[in-house]
Amino acid sequence: MTRTRKPGVSRRATLAMMGAGAVSFATPWVARAQAKSIKVGMPTILSGRVAQLGTSSRNGVMLEVEKVNAAGGLAGRQIEMVIRDSKGQPQEAARVARELVNTDGCEILIDAEASSGAFAVHEVARDLGVLCLHTNSETSALTADPKQHIPNAFRTARQGVHDSIVGGSYAAAIAKAKGLKKWATCSPDYAYGRDTTGEYVTYLKRFAPDIEIISESWPKLFQPDYTEVVTKILQAKPQALYSCLWGGDLTSYIDQANIYALFSQMEVFAVNMADYTALTVVKNLPKGIHSGNRYIKTYPATAENAAWGDAYKAKYNEYPTNWSWENATAIMLLAEASKKANSADGKKIAEALRGLKIKSPFGADGTVTMRAEDQTLVGYAIGWGTTIPQEPYVPQVQAGDWKTIFELEAEWKKSKGYT
Repeated sequence: MTRTRKPGVSRRATLAMMGAGAVSFATPWVARAQAKSIKVGMPTILSGRVAQLGTSSRNGVMLEVEKVNAAGGLAGRQIEMVIRDSKGQPQEAARVARELVNTDGCEILIDAEASSGAFAVHEVARDLGVLCLHTNSETSALTADPKQHIPNAFRTARQGVHDSIVGGSYAAAIAKAKGLKKWATCSPDYAYGRDTTGEYVTYLKRFAPDIEIISESWPKLFQPDYTEVVTKILQAKPQALYSCLWGGDLTSYIDQANIYALFSQMEVFAVNMADYTALTVVKNLPKGIHSGNRYIKTYPATAENAAWGDAYKAKYNEYPTNWSWENATAIMLLAEASKKANSADGKKIAEALRGLKIKSPFGADGTVTMRAEDQTLVGYAIGWGTTIPQEPYVPQVQAGDWKTIFELEAEWKKSKGYT
């Protein structure tokens, strides 16, 4: 049988036209794809006692997202933030995180939860394989424990063991100078409170072995009344007190402890005190509380940090918090990793994030690094000082040494069976 070719355009000509047409028709499609925004989901705490910290997390993110979008977005895709309230409930945080990915089409998660919710969101990230940046959880195990490790999750928050090494060393020097041997602790009863207090006591005793813990208190997270806790501490009569209460819990505790003149009866070391959300909310801020730096625009004492704090205040009419810079850092790292990968794809960004060092107003030497081995942030400014009741609130901060932090952290990981 002879096949008769129909008159008209030849096959070769048709293919040539299709090729030409592919170019002419595909160009707008490609352009639309490149212009499609990338949704980034963010569960955080926008109601309840610590809502101010959740709001400051959102503000820190948006301050940087606007800069990134103005510069072209992530590999040409504008960032569209989808932010939801978890109400500070771990189960709700997990539900919201899953919904952000499965229903809202978010391709990246910014997990702006406290540690109580971060571990729940972490399991969602493990299940869905979505790129996730934990921005607020400081519980060391989240990234230090190999059992928690997943290739798609990173931490841009400070870490409890880092603060404890610096804080323990700082407090031990004061304890030796003032003869503070009897100590009490008062910290929230969940992973962050238990882990961070244990690590702090470990390093306090390492540097001052004759320290004795004579009283421990573990109030519930978001507990409204601290009368029983305060009176228990006073009855124990310690010479010094350590606490890692934070946010509204810390300010409520201080206001209630002031009624009993607790701060005039012992030296107090509260790692989360030097943060504007606490410094500006306490009714009568006691002078001389020892605190780690959280966020203050005077530490690190650089023009870049002061300018960032002022820009935040100009936009939101209040100073940023510890959670603000940690969330801002997530966007800064995302932007630089996307440039390095020349892609907005989560897996490619994750590859670029490992070991990435960026310039940062929050860095001890003007940079921070996403450490490759455990995908956690290192190199941020870290130090301790004492409060005064007006700005700059913590006028002199003694800087921690990252060489020492790395050495002791390695020992700590080995002791925990993490390496």
